[in-house]
Amino acid sequence: MRPESAGGQFRCEATLERELRARGFYCVAGVDEVGRGSLFGPVVAAAVILSPDRPVRGLNDSKLLDAERREVLSARIRERAVAWAVAAVDAATIDSINIYQASRVAMRMAVGRLIPAPDFLLIDAVPIDVALPQRPLIKGDARCHAIAAASIVAKVHRDAVMRVWDQVFPEYGLASHKGYSTPEHCLAIEKFGPTPLHRLSFEPVRAHCRFPIDYNPQMQLFDTAGAA
Repeated sequence: MRPESAGGQFRCEATLERELRARGFYCVAGVDEVGRGSLFGPVVAAAVILSPDRPVRGLNDSKLLDAERREVLSARIRERAVAWAVAAVDAATIDSINIYQASRVAMRMAVGRLIPAPDFLLIDAVPIDVALPQRPLIKGDARCHAIAAASIVAKVHRDAVMRVWDQVFPEYGLASHKGYSTPEHCLAIEKFGPTPLHRLSFEPVRAHCRFPIDYNPQMQLFDTAGAA
């Protein structure tokens, strides 16, 4: 049965984790990614094994929480979880293999970094290529505590990365929109052109691209500029 409220909205609960523990799965990891729709930078995934003995109250889809609340919850998750890990796939790889596959790679990498290793995965929406029993859940970050925890950790991590890159490319306003397609960001791309960390396969970035659509030279150009 799907956990839904009377109004038809999902309730974020730990029901699935409890059911899986009753079946003998004691290291259930929630897995989620953030940044799929961004025009800039990496897609970031997190995997989290929550402790049944140290619950974190207030877990929900990271998109439904304000930034301050996400920061507080991310710190609590990282302090109380049995294990957590993050992984990122960069823009050049996204352009090479597409965002769907890059998201799956990032999630697989995050799962592979968990110690102890999980014995079951609860994943937001899509299956991943690992030899573990798993259950993809549509809107999983709004239904399942473990997936919600992963979404929060991934979002806070990626937002911090965007703030760092905002110092390198201040004219794009990355700290405010986190690389997503806002009017401010699109105007900056039109005015200044994309950076080497923009996703050149995404519109409107492609339309204003001043780099060859050949991703190895793209990154070499960035490395050379950074060393100058």
